[in-house]
Amino acid sequence: MNDLLAHPDVILDSLNDGVYVCDRERTIVYWSKGAERITGWTAADVVGRRCLDDVLSHVDKDGRLLCGKEHCPLHRSMVTSSGSTLPIMVFAKSKSGRRVPMQVATAPIRDAEGRTIGGVETFRDMSEMLVDLERAKTIQALSLEHDLPGDPRIRFWTFYNPNDIVGGDYFAIKKLDGDQYGFLLADLTGHGISAALYTMHLNSLWVRYGELLVSPAEFANTINTDLRRVVKDESFAAAVCGVIDAKARTLRMASSGGPPILAFRAGGEVVKLEAQGVPFGIIGDVGYEELRAEFEVGDCLLMFTDGAYEIHNAREEMLDVDGLVAILRQHGYPAARFEDIAKAVEEDLLKYSNAIRLLDDVTFIEARFTG
Repeated sequence: MNDLLAHPDVILDSLNDGVYVCDRERTIVYWSKGAERITGWTAADVVGRRCLDDVLSHVDKDGRLLCGKEHCPLHRSMVTSSGSTLPIMVFAKSKSGRRVPMQVATAPIRDAEGRTIGGVETFRDMSEMLVDLERAKTIQALSLEHDLPGDPRIRFWTFYNPNDIVGGDYFAIKKLDGDQYGFLLADLTGHGISAALYTMHLNSLWVRYGELLVSPAEFANTINTDLRRVVKDESFAAAVCGVIDAKARTLRMASSGGPPILAFRAGGEVVKLEAQGVPFGIIGDVGYEELRAEFEVGDCLLMFTDGAYEIHNAREEMLDVDGLVAILRQHGYPAARFEDIAKAVEEDLLKYSNAIRLLDDVTFIEARFTG
C-alpha cells in the first residue's frame, strides 16, 4: 500500500477516465494515460501548453466556445474556489480534429494555506450516451416547435437554454381565435431525460386541453388533475398560463407556483403580476386564482422560469427577481428587445453565479404590445 501511495501518477494512469491538471494560468502540468486514450493527445503534446491554446478547445452543447474566462468550467472552478456539483457535458477536440462528447467534473487545487493554486479536471467519453440524448432532444424539440403568430398588434419571442442536452422547461403559445393567444410556461422538477419525458407528457396535455385557456383557472385545474395521475409524488410543475387579447390588450393568467410575470410599462414602471396556486401534480382538487391586467401600446410582458433568478453568488445571496430586473435594465430593456440582449443577459447571470455554470434550465417568453 505504501508503494502505491508513493506513486499517485500510477493510480491516476490506471483510471479509465481522463485527468489533467492546470496551474492558475491554465498551463497543463499533468496529463493522464486515460486523457491520452480518450483524446489522442499525448502528455508530450500538451504538457507545458495552456489548455485554451487550441488543445481541447471545449465547446458546449450549443457549439459555444468555452475557453473564454466566464464559460471555461476549469477556470470557473479556480475563480470560485468550488468544484462542480453536477457533471457537465462538453465537446472536446481530439488530436484528429474529431469532437468527443465528454462528461467533465472540475475542482480547485489548494495549497496548505487554502489558496487556490490550480485546478483538476476529470472527464469520460460519452459518445454512446450522446446517441440516446440526441434522440430525446429531437423528440423534445418537436414538442417545443410552435409557430409564433405574425400579428402587427403583438409580438412574441422565446429563449430556451436547457441545463443539459434535454431539459425540464416547457413552453407553448397558441392562437385561440382572431384576437386571443394562449400561453403556458412550465418548469418540471429535475433535469435530463426524466424531466424531458414529463415535458413531453405536458405537451400532450397542451394539445388536448389548450382550448380551455379562454378560462386560465379552468385550464390550470384540468392540467393539475391530469398531471397528478401521472407524476404521483415523483415530480411537479411550477407554471404560469393564460390568455393575451391583442385587441383589448389584456392579460388573464393563472399560476401554479411559477415566477411572476413582469409587466414593463411604456412609462418605465415595472409591475410583478402574481396569482396564487399550487404547483401542478402535488395535490388534486385545488382551485386556482385568475388575475387580470390591462396594457397600452408599448407595454411589454416578460415571463421566465426560476433558473433566471434563483442564482446565488459567493456570499450565498440570491439574485432574485429584482436582481434580474436590474440586469435587464443595464442592457437597456425594455427599449432593447430581449432577443438582442438575451446572450448578454445570460453572461451576466453566470458572472453573478458562484457556480461553474447555471444550474437550471432557463426560459424566457417576451410579448410586446406593438399596435
